[in-house]
Formats: sequence, C-alpha cells, structure tokens
Amino acid sequence: MTTSAQDRTPEHPATLAEDGIVPDTKDWTWVLERPCPDCGLDSAAVPREAVPGLIRANAEAWVAVLAGDGEALRRRPSPEVWSDLEYACHVRDVFRLFHVRLGLMLGQEGPDFPNWDQDETAVAGCYGEQRPEEVAADLAAAADVLADAFAGVRGEQWLRTGNRSDGARFTVESFARYLVHDPVHHLFDVTGERV
Repeated sequence: MTTSAQDRTPEHPATLAEDGIVPDTKDWTWVLERPCPDCGLDSAAVPREAVPGLIRANAEAWVAVLAGDGEALRRRPSPEVWSDLEYACHVRDVFRLFHVRLGLMLGQEGPDFPNWDQDETAVAGCYGEQRPEEVAADLAAAADVLADAFAGVRGEQWLRTGNRSDGARFTVESFARYLVHDPVHHLFDVTGERV
C-alpha cells in the first residue's frame, strides 16, 4: 500500500508511476463505516468537534518524524513503498487539498471537487527530494489552517455537501471524519503505531 486518499476514476486505471510506486486505487470511504484494521482508527466514532485537535496532534507527530535523520527519511522500505519523507509530503498536500475542498463545500451548493491525482503530485513535486525541515514547517502550517477552518464550522454547515469525481458524496461532517483517517493511517505506515 502506498497512499489512501484516492480520486481515481475508471477512466484512469492504476499503472506503475514514474517513481516506481504502484498507485492505490481502493475506495477508502469504507473507513466511515467501520474501524480501520491497520491503523485502528474508528472514524465513525470521532466527534466532529474533535477534528481540529486531531489534525493538530497528527501534525505534531509528523514534525517529530521529520526531525529524524535526513537520509533515513528519504529511504524507501521497498521500491514500491513511499519513504517517510514522501508520506509526510503527501499528508501536507492532503491538508492543503482538504482546506480547498472544505472551502468549496462551505461556499457553494454541492460542488464537484476538481480531480486530484496524488501520484502525479508526488512525482511532479519531487517528494523524495524535498527538505524535511521545510516539509515539517509547511505541514504544520497547513494543519493549522485546516484545523482552524474545521473549528469555524457551525450548525447546519456540517450538513453541506460536496462530490468527488468517483461519485463519492460527502457532508462536511463525513468529510471531516474521512480526512482524519488519511494522516493517521500514514503515520501508522511510517511508525507502525496504532491509535
């Protein structure tokens, strides 16, 4: 497994990426219905009010991971699995993407999200070549912005909707819970520690 936030459509099947990663084409929305057997997170049981704190706590854990040895952070455990640094870059970009999508949901009626190919983003962004200290700072900043945005959601706003290109439909509340799983799961991918 490489990544979990997928926007793939049947027209865009998984192929080996330029960086040797086999894209994960699974539909991870099942995490809204049952606990993840890998990382242990039960997204359905996460109170929506807890989401900002969970985002910030996860970012702190990533900052600690990124304080490690730079060469070790760049080393992939196997050619087809992202390095710790690549996972961290992905989490940073997930925080940024979800902030944009949350803004669309709060500002428009039932918006369709622009498609996002995380594997193309990883290759184009040269994830494995980025500087860990810069990634840590950017990840923490993106987490703060997103946490503040979720903290500002009130009342009926939790029921507003948005649509992913693969047909998945979210409310702001289910979107918040879906989001939380991604960085938590990737922290498990890196540390092996379950929640």
